[in-house]
Formats: sequence, C-alpha cells, structure tokens
Amino acid sequence: MASIMALSVMTGCGGRSGEAASETSMVIDEVLDSGATAEQPAEEEDESHEGMVRSRFTNEWIDEAAADLRPLAVMIPNESSAIPHYGISHASVLYECPVEGNMTRLMGIFEDYEEIGKLGNVRSLRDYYAYWALEWDAILCHFGGPYYTDDILAEETTDDLDGNVITAPYYRSTDRSAPHNAYLDTSQVAEALKAQGIEARDRGLTDDYHYLFTEESSPNTLEQYPGAEECTYLDMSASYPLTRCYFRYDAEDGLYYRFQYLSGGTDGPHIDGANGEQLSFSNIIIQSVEYEVRDENGYLWFNTTDASGQDAWYITAGKIIKCTWKKESTFGATRYYDENGDEIVLNTGKTMVLIIEEGSEFAYE
Repeated sequence: MASIMALSVMTGCGGRSGEAASETSMVIDEVLDSGATAEQPAEEEDESHEGMVRSRFTNEWIDEAAADLRPLAVMIPNESSAIPHYGISHASVLYECPVEGNMTRLMGIFEDYEEIGKLGNVRSLRDYYAYWALEWDAILCHFGGPYYTDDILAEETTDDLDGNVITAPYYRSTDRSAPHNAYLDTSQVAEALKAQGIEARDRGLTDDYHYLFTEESSPNTLEQYPGAEECTYLDMSASYPLTRCYFRYDAEDGLYYRFQYLSGGTDGPHIDGANGEQLSFSNIIIQSVEYEVRDENGYLWFNTTDASGQDAWYITAGKIIKCTWKKESTFGATRYYDENGDEIVLNTGKTMVLIIEEGSEFAYE
C-alpha cells in the first residue's frame, strides 16, 4: 500500500485567470494524450435527449429547465450520531474537510433539487466551505455558524438560507435528538428563496465552466500518464481520524464506493437513508490546503483562494495521478493541473473532493 504525505509548496499568491469557454458544459472528443490541449466539440446529438443539456457539475444529461438553476450547498454533519444522511446521494459534487475536534463535515452541491424532498441533516457553516460553494454560485443552506462566517455571509453577493433565522424550508424530525434532527424540505426551497428575495437562477458571477469532462464513449483512463499508479482502494483514515472513510473501486461500473466509520467500532457502506444507495463517485480529487488552528476552540482556517501550485491528486478509472491546484478568486473555480501544466479532464459522473490539511497523509493500493 502506497502512503502519501501532502507537502504543499506555496509558489505565489493569487490564482490562474480561467479562460472563457464557449459553453458551460465542456467536453472533449477523446481521452487527452499527455500534453494535449482540451478542446470542446459540437454537442453530440441524440434524439432521446431532446429538451436536455449536459450538466456543468457532472456532464450527465439533465432537464434544460434546470440548467441555469443555482445549486444548493448544504452543510451536513458527519459524526456517527448524524448518520444516516438523507438525500445525500443526489449531490453532484460532495466536499469533505476537517473541522474542529478532528471531525469532518460534508457539503453537498445539489442541482435540480426540488424533487429530492428530505435532505440532511443540516448543521452549521464554516467560512472555508462558503468559498467552495461560491465557485458554483450556490445558495448556502445551514444552521448558523461561528463568528468567523460573519464576513463572508455579510457580502452582498452571498446568499444563504439560515435555519437559525428562518423556518421554511427547514423542519425538525422526532426520530432523533437535536442538533442532528434538522432537515431541508427541498420542495419548499423555491418559495423560501422568493420570500427572502434570493435569485434562484444563475447570476453570471462564476467562470464559464468549472470542470472539463471527457465524453462517456471515450473515458479518461489516465493511461496517458507514465506516472499513473493503481488505485482501487483509497484509505483516508490518516487525514480523517474519526470518520476514517475509505473507497473501493468497482471496475464493472467504474465507480468508487464510499465506506466510513458508523458506530460502535464498526465501519461499513456510507448509505443514503432515503433510498438505500451507497455513495459512489466517478471522480475523486484530493486537495492539500494550507491551514491554521484559529483559537482555543479548535476552529480552523483554510487558504481557499490565496493559493498557487499546491498539491492535489486525481483518482479515476482505478488509477491515481499527482496534480497541482490553483484558485484565483471568490467566484473563480478551483482548477487542477497535471504534471504537464494541462487542466485535468474528468470522467462523466459525480465527484468527491477530499480536502486535507497540508502535511496530512492518505494511503492507496
């Protein structure tokens, strides 16, 4: 089993200015050869996809009516007492990052969310999650947060639904105790946004595209990279000592299935309590980030924007490659580059972004 220590090197301040793309959904004709430049072909035509467009989050087909809907960024606790989660398998992109007390918290990015229904449970915000959410022009869904979140929430361009301030679209269940019994009813979100005067449609603040995707017919196997290594098992327990999550690759469907600590010293599949589905991803990105402990309560700070050339790893199709990442601004996308300086190309499907503290370790085989 290979073990990696994430030792990031700061090479400058600021980030890369993302080049404008002609369309939101970016695809390429075939897997990139090492050193190739990504190009966007004409949209492939398929009569069965009439009235649908490619998602900018997953490159999967979605209803065109939802294409410019701002997503929800939902803060989800991850300690054993908060499990099971409901509706979490619908997240197009799922972030995990440490918070105080060696815990991690999840943030799901949910598009076309109205039919999900019960979603959560929902907990408090940390400011660094807000900066990742704003890359998608997402509406933050949370229950309060420490005063470190005050500045970003006070920005005119930040929109949020805070369960400590409003009631709908939140409710509390009776099947578990507070604070792990607060949920979002996604069918009420549209009305809540209207009541709060929040724009539900894309505001044009983000980059024209976020991820580059290859076509489903030509998946990115990472075989074009001589340094790619096998990665059919990924162990994050050294970075996430309480949840101790890990992933197993299924070559038949090309997905990485998530497992984590459950309770009573046991681990097992991370299951969505609403539909019984295990969380799975086509793409996994590990991102090493400079951090500090802010105070005696253990609240953390992560360098989300003033970063250039820090370490990252991209995992897909049973392999792993070393990358670097940059982020230019609050609404600018975090971009990931291979050893040739070319932006990495993701496979169609959901993405798990694992944020780790600079100097943390993980293992794979």
